[in-house]
Amino acid sequence: MTVSAEAVGAPCWLSLAARDLDAAERFYGAVLGWSFRRGSLGDEYAVGELDGVPVAGIAAVASQLAVPVAWTAFFAVDDADAAVARIRERGGTIGVGPVAFPPRGRAALATDREGAAFAVWEGRLVSRWRVGERKAPAWLELHTRDAFDAAVFYGGVLGWADGSPGCCEVSYEKDQVVLRWRDEAVARLNSGPVESASPRPQLRPRWLVRFRVPDLEAAKAAVVANGGTLVPGEEWGGVGAPDGTDGGVVVRDPDGALFTLDPATEEDAP
Repeated sequence: MTVSAEAVGAPCWLSLAARDLDAAERFYGAVLGWSFRRGSLGDEYAVGELDGVPVAGIAAVASQLAVPVAWTAFFAVDDADAAVARIRERGGTIGVGPVAFPPRGRAALATDREGAAFAVWEGRLVSRWRVGERKAPAWLELHTRDAFDAAVFYGGVLGWADGSPGCCEVSYEKDQVVLRWRDEAVARLNSGPVESASPRPQLRPRWLVRFRVPDLEAAKAAVVANGGTLVPGEEWGGVGAPDGTDGGVVVRDPDGALFTLDPATEEDAP
């Protein structure tokens, strides 16, 4: 494990708030090929693994905490209290926290000015996890009204491009904001058609988690066979990854959580 200060501002974990942990394990195991390990944070929390490497967490807390079933991206900070203060100063909202998870660290759940949910984490990290790593094949994409305005918000909150050791760098490419950590693209911020009160969840401001799969058609079939749905709509679903590869399809799991399946490339092979 490492401390979050070593990766300040970078995505450091993904977690799904679910209703039924057993059902979520069955779905994501079938679609993404994950196995699961429980115990470190109680019986209602499981870590999904791919080839023995941690990918993401699933917590059966949606009903208990009265929160939507959704994926949440966690970003590393060196001081959760200071990060919470910066979120509030810049017009964001704190939903929960900071809450202690001894002995690992502290977390806070928040929304940005447009209503997209995210979390900050101060403490130890999963040492073999990072967005884009082959055994944790994911990257993040913010769907927001104005990517440049969002970059100013997150840059101020998370210290992007401020020159701190371990800090992320930001570049502006083709009207999009690309976030890089250690020279690798880990997230992209996109401007587009968002509606905070839209009946179509895929059109609300959000951080969308994108998972690479070796066989996109097989993964899509597994989604449908296991109670999920393929989400129509060209507004967001067809965009590609920060590395320029083509995008895949937006998926809704049986409980309603959105994520994206993207085809793996030859470079993603072990």
